[in-house]
Amino acid sequence: MVGMKDDVVEHHAPLLELAEEEEGRRSIPLKLRGYLVIFGSMVFLLSMAALIIIYQSHDYNDEAKIENKGNENNYNQVLPRGIAEGVSAKSNTFLSETTPSYNWTNAMLSWQRTAFHFQPQWNWMNGPLFHKGWYHLFYQYNPYSAVWGNITWGHAVSRDLIHWLYLPEAIVRDMWFDINGAWSGSATLLPDGEIVMLYTGYTDQEVQVQNLAYPADASDPLLLNWVKYAKNPVMVPPHGIGPHDFRDPTTAWFGPDNKWRVTLGSMVNRAGLSLVYKTTDFINYELNDHYLHEVPGTGMWECVDFYPVSINGSVGLDTSANGPGVKHVLKASLDDTKVDYYAIGSYFIENDTWIPDDPDLDVGIGLRLDYGKYYASKTFFDQNKQRRVLWGWINESDTEAADETKGWASLQTIPRTVLYDKKTGTNLLQWPVEEIDSLRLKSDEFKQVLVKPGTVVPLHIGTATQLDIFAEFEMELLESEGVLNKENGGVVGCGVGAAERSPFGPFGILAIANDQLSELTPIYFSLSNYGNGTSTTTSFCVDETRSSKAPDVSKLVFGSKVPVLSDEKLSMRLLVDHSIIESFAQGGRTVISSRVYPTEAIYGAARLFLFNNATDINIKASLKIWQLNSAFIRPFPFHLAQ
Repeated sequence: MVGMKDDVVEHHAPLLELAEEEEGRRSIPLKLRGYLVIFGSMVFLLSMAALIIIYQSHDYNDEAKIENKGNENNYNQVLPRGIAEGVSAKSNTFLSETTPSYNWTNAMLSWQRTAFHFQPQWNWMNGPLFHKGWYHLFYQYNPYSAVWGNITWGHAVSRDLIHWLYLPEAIVRDMWFDINGAWSGSATLLPDGEIVMLYTGYTDQEVQVQNLAYPADASDPLLLNWVKYAKNPVMVPPHGIGPHDFRDPTTAWFGPDNKWRVTLGSMVNRAGLSLVYKTTDFINYELNDHYLHEVPGTGMWECVDFYPVSINGSVGLDTSANGPGVKHVLKASLDDTKVDYYAIGSYFIENDTWIPDDPDLDVGIGLRLDYGKYYASKTFFDQNKQRRVLWGWINESDTEAADETKGWASLQTIPRTVLYDKKTGTNLLQWPVEEIDSLRLKSDEFKQVLVKPGTVVPLHIGTATQLDIFAEFEMELLESEGVLNKENGGVVGCGVGAAERSPFGPFGILAIANDQLSELTPIYFSLSNYGNGTSTTTSFCVDETRSSKAPDVSKLVFGSKVPVLSDEKLSMRLLVDHSIIESFAQGGRTVISSRVYPTEAIYGAARLFLFNNATDINIKASLKIWQLNSAFIRPFPFHLAQ
């Protein structure tokens, strides 16, 4: 093998030991198994309820399916409680009530808190806008506990989307129209420079309504004080819409009739849909005769997002942009499955309707923004850098008891830029904002590292808990003839995880692993075929099933097909930050976020490896890896600002 590091060696012995443990159940040499504005921005509060992913048995196309095989016998499926009951984010359907509790130590729980992802100082959260030099993040927050409930609007500011300062709460639930919760909302800048905020309130009668708020002083860069409109609510559920099916207004966009439009999520007869309202003053609203869009059988849509993308450009577009060269993205968070789906299509402003380019890739049955632990996302247009930025909410995968012990729960992804994929014409490209590069410290580079079938190769970079990893993979057939005609072929999809061997996969990276490989999280590719011009299906996956020895954490296999063009190498980028791994394949066509809770692969024991569990190909991997600094999120220093 050729590498820039001469201490890279193949790692065989533990693999043989692990394989022996599997004998009798499965004959495999490797045991890697059982793994936001118009204002230049959009303010949002990410979603509301039981945000553990619940998979239903929809007969949708394979692209939309998440592989979670191998867990059927380990977790009982439990139906979630409804939104109206104030669902705990720990309605964890993959953990049985009889799952034994792990004896977590303070050191283990302390290690789980991330170093450069935004999360509150303490307790439970769930949610930017750019104003006078500051990015503002408003987020759903429980000031009293590390579990869901008592939802108010937390508030933080940043100069760079990475280093955040906590501010006092922005909106609290103190009026009849929001006494049971101040839920998701969005901001719009009016032509006179005023900011208006629409948000969902949960009333004293348990009805979802839309309320208006605005800054007490729009000239304040920190937007510290907010005023609620005295005659709230400004929108109530219309005829035919249930009192619990009316929420999450978007940023408004401006039409040629000089009216603003706002869309929000709803449901009628199990058809998920987005309603459209028009307004000239943000106080009085007119409901459109047409839905923006609906998809039968997809259930309640929440945290709807609707925005334009340029099909030829490399910058983001203001939310009101429309015309030639513009497509529109419609995204919905499906309350039933806690999954974020999107589709690309055409918006017809004459009647405020939208249709997907491909009906087979419609909202709720096609592409997902993220195939892992991810929900309630929404974008904003950052006029400061002419980009559209996406935020998503990542819940915990452990128990409420563990969250209450450590005193916090959930976090935000690293904000991602969003562009139209000009090469495929069907996908969005998501990529971490460039500001994340400011955290880079020392780097290591490896070139053409050979990874033979059935081997693991350690990457000696030191502690591996805060990393930015770029990796490219080349494949080399071991046989020149006959390999493509094998009866078993390659696995299509993620299979039961990284332990399932096939001729052309899986292969990739083992993150947050210990030296003994008793805890590890594989991020990998698997191909259906390879070579001689054959049609190949490439899957990109993350296997959590051996990420932790603790039984009381959800451990699934996530993944999807990823388009790979003929002139492209297989590539991935990973952001590793303690208990979260964000994985981006092929420039961000497919993204997977995962939570891991190791008991041994923590602190200085966390390591990084390459692996190849294919049988018929060698892998040559080239990587550049940066250690990342902490972002030091802290309270705003008011004493220094005076």
